[in-house]
Amino acid sequence: MSDGQVDSEKRAVLLVLDSVGVGELPDAADYGDVGSHTLGHIAEAVDGFSMPNLEALGIGNIEGIPQIDPVESPRADYGRMIEVAQGKDTATGHWEFVGIVMDEPFRTFPDGFDEEIIEEFCEAIGVDGVLGNKAASGTVIIEELGREHMETGKPIVYTSADPVFQIAAHEDVVDIETLYKWCEAAYEVAIPAGLSRVIARPFVGSWPDFERTERRKDYTFPPPKRMVLDALQEAGVRTTAIGKIGNIYASQGISDEIKTRDNDEGVEQTIRCLGDRKGLIFTNLVDFDSKYGHRRNPQGYAEALMRFDSQFPALLEAMDEGDLLIITADHGNDPTYEGTDHTREYVPLLVVEVGKENGRDLGTRKTFADIGASIAEFFGVEWEIGESFL
Repeated sequence: MSDGQVDSEKRAVLLVLDSVGVGELPDAADYGDVGSHTLGHIAEAVDGFSMPNLEALGIGNIEGIPQIDPVESPRADYGRMIEVAQGKDTATGHWEFVGIVMDEPFRTFPDGFDEEIIEEFCEAIGVDGVLGNKAASGTVIIEELGREHMETGKPIVYTSADPVFQIAAHEDVVDIETLYKWCEAAYEVAIPAGLSRVIARPFVGSWPDFERTERRKDYTFPPPKRMVLDALQEAGVRTTAIGKIGNIYASQGISDEIKTRDNDEGVEQTIRCLGDRKGLIFTNLVDFDSKYGHRRNPQGYAEALMRFDSQFPALLEAMDEGDLLIITADHGNDPTYEGTDHTREYVPLLVVEVGKENGRDLGTRKTFADIGASIAEFFGVEWEIGESFL
């Protein structure tokens, strides 16, 4: 709810630390994730791990994180959130932020796609087979299968913990427009099968030094309902998407999109946008998940978290009194856990209203949708889904 007085000159930053979960959800057993705790297990596993700036905000004050010491006077409001929707993937978590709670989860294919899906895809693009067809890291699978792809011309097809159908091809073997057409054909197969995205993953170079190019392209199933991003745009509030945010929402409800290569560029672009615009700045820092969680690398994950913590003062310095900063995550991905999958966890919630001191305990929020409700209230936009914590 709001008072109906829209203020598009206000500014809010929603910063998603991709996969930084804070302990198993009550239904973790349904996902095989009992005992998972992304942040806590990193803190236990890595000597010298500390995040003094986020600790000062109160991240150690959040219920269920005994591995990090609380502070007496946290600078931020702090809490944790439950994901209502069934699933633990990127789209499900991000959609719940903005008021779309999925009734049915997207499908994931940890053992590779069903034979019928692959056969339908091959028939649609006129090839006699694919390489891969398994869950894998994109850089690892092109190193593994890139030479065979260059010899046979067959597409490399793979997936991940997210409900995505990814196609990798060398630009000297498959021209980029053909790769995009393959993805368009795959979309017609993958979306009815319950996936949320098809991704073109072009690469260049010679084995073992293949490199993915910046001509990646996402074909995303659009959000099925009106969301708070739409409500903000309709009310004249500018919405800027940084990182993979635009891909997640199929560019819906987004005024501007800024692509990034890594976490550092994500932080840099967020700070730059704070210098030249108002409205909502919505950033996803994906390296925690893609580079370290899926690769089960707690040391690298810890170093990335500490790197972000060291950048945080510059981010806060770029904000003005009255600005709003929300830090959260979209799911877990415990790098000490078995397998390479996401983990079903609570996510942290840190809320800074710049100029305000003495943070308060926001407790355990019943849904990620409280974020969208709070952002709507901040800008004075009418919205009915979730409960504002402001």
